[in-house]
Amino acid sequence: MRILLVNKYFYRKGGAETYFFALAEGLKALGHEVAFFSMQHPNNEPSYWSKYFVSEKDYVGKISAFKKVKEAATLVYSFEAKRKFEALLEEFQPDIIHINNVHRQLTLSILDAPYLKKHRVPVVYTAHDYILLCPAYTMVDGSGKVCDDCLDCHFFHAVKKTCVKGSKAKSGLAFLEAEFLKNHHSYDKIDKIIAPSEFMKHKLDEGGYAGRTVAMQNFLTTSQMDMAHKVANTNKFNTVEPYFLFFGRLSKEKGILTLVRAFLRAAGLMNSGVAGSKLLPANWTLHIVGDGPERQAIENLIKSAGPEAERRIKLLGYKTGEDLQREVGNARFSVLCSEWRENMPYSGLESLAAQTPIIGANIGGIPELVVEGKTGFRFESGQLDDLANHLLQASALNGDEYAVMQQECGDYINRRAQQSLYIRSLGELYMRCLQIPTQQRDVEEEK
Repeated sequence: MRILLVNKYFYRKGGAETYFFALAEGLKALGHEVAFFSMQHPNNEPSYWSKYFVSEKDYVGKISAFKKVKEAATLVYSFEAKRKFEALLEEFQPDIIHINNVHRQLTLSILDAPYLKKHRVPVVYTAHDYILLCPAYTMVDGSGKVCDDCLDCHFFHAVKKTCVKGSKAKSGLAFLEAEFLKNHHSYDKIDKIIAPSEFMKHKLDEGGYAGRTVAMQNFLTTSQMDMAHKVANTNKFNTVEPYFLFFGRLSKEKGILTLVRAFLRAAGLMNSGVAGSKLLPANWTLHIVGDGPERQAIENLIKSAGPEAERRIKLLGYKTGEDLQREVGNARFSVLCSEWRENMPYSGLESLAAQTPIIGANIGGIPELVVEGKTGFRFESGQLDDLANHLLQASALNGDEYAVMQQECGDYINRRAQQSLYIRSLGELYMRCLQIPTQQRDVEEEK
């Protein structure tokens, strides 16, 4: 089968790109022929198909006002992308098109390529965020609260609530983009939508996409599994000083400030609201790996709590590769403390693969990773006292109880996150798409 994979970034930028390249690896391993469509960038991996990639576009970087206006004109619809996609289609002649993150840099204009109207190639879309439902991508409004308003498909809510980076202008552009895609029936050209979590599938169904969605949890590649096995420390309960680990972007929606405050409270380093008089043992620490806009606020919070807090909360900066994975493998627990509806975070899968249980917020797709009392513990998102109490609960486990949880983590990954199982299911989905009657697609195109 000839499969065309589409994503706006062609380097390993984030979770969507982790998935994108893993998908290519898995499909090639089964003998499928894979081509790519993306955007030019200095960090791109080499590819024969880069001759068709669209020119680089930057809507947020340090560029001139003139260039920002020029680039913004292509934010919703790119004739360059449509033209180059058409040329690639003519050469590659795919059986299936599988698109990922395409908005703004590539745009859904690519689905208007004349080749597709003539040949009706099935299109599969993996939803890495909530852009189909929310102009701000996150389903979080301008005040930082989780929001369902735009599920009614009236996207002006985003302007009224200033949902995009606190800017009326940016919110307005996002509103115009969403309205154009709705009225242009861009999403009607997609045959199947993959939701990486059951939660996202439910939201997509609620937002009008029922009948076209399928839940398929993200997976780990063979190389990721090999690394996880390499760093997994099955004896860390006895050999490593215990620590909780947060790794990811240090931003408000990730709940990092709530985590720091909860740790300080559980350790008795700020006013206690936890049950009874229990405190974290003095040898427990919090490791924070990553960088982001809240780093200074975290540093200030730690400093204000005194020298004991500075000793026990370690800001380790950005890490990657084996350095990061060893932090994961040696952690007693990782913490997913998001305050937005995170979809299916790779950090959670990597943690479980390294046999590190999770203390996870009960929001978005995170609860699907955390089997209560087995692969970890759940707390109510944004609830400082509840998180503090769960830190205490986790620290009270004995060695036998912890060993059972480690085994549960490994079993979860083996059952639900294997690359071979995912690619096999994906192949079955592709085949179902190929069998969609031509008449049905004709009706969808006429909407």
